[in-house]
Amino acid sequence: MKKINIKTNAIRLLDSKRIDYKVYDYSDSSALSGMEVAEVLGQDPNQVFKTLVTIGKSNNYYVFLVPVNKELDLKKAAVSVGEKNISMVKSRELLELTGYIHGGCSPIGMKKFFKTTIHESASNFATIIFSAGKIGYQIETSLENLNKVIEFQLADIIEDY
Repeated sequence: MKKINIKTNAIRLLDSKRIDYKVYDYSDSSALSGMEVAEVLGQDPNQVFKTLVTIGKSNNYYVFLVPVNKELDLKKAAVSVGEKNISMVKSRELLELTGYIHGGCSPIGMKKFFKTTIHESASNFATIIFSAGKIGYQIETSLENLNKVIEFQLADIIEDY
């Protein structure tokens, strides 16, 4: 993975705030799933997070980040944001809603900010890795740095195995 100079909304926002981050380019691979991305990057799948967008019963939207080797527990996620229930936003609605497409959705730089919750395991790592806003690119930064560009909470939002 080489350091690259791609500019996405997420990267432009990090640059504008002078946040330290690293970008991974895996655009020359066929990796699609989060687990494949972690493998191509040679990273711990517990440290690589996928960005999921949901809608609550109240019609409010919420963003969740969970490790790529875990699944979002919709009941726990709903409780974490004070909703009775939530459901996943359909892939075809993502672009208009967030400005990003499925597989390239970053929690940073969406058209509008939505309440964001990150699985509490993120605090076990000095940095986490997540989409840079385009398929084939990932950002690595600390939670402290991420908190300089978006507000988020940590919660237990994954399914128990």
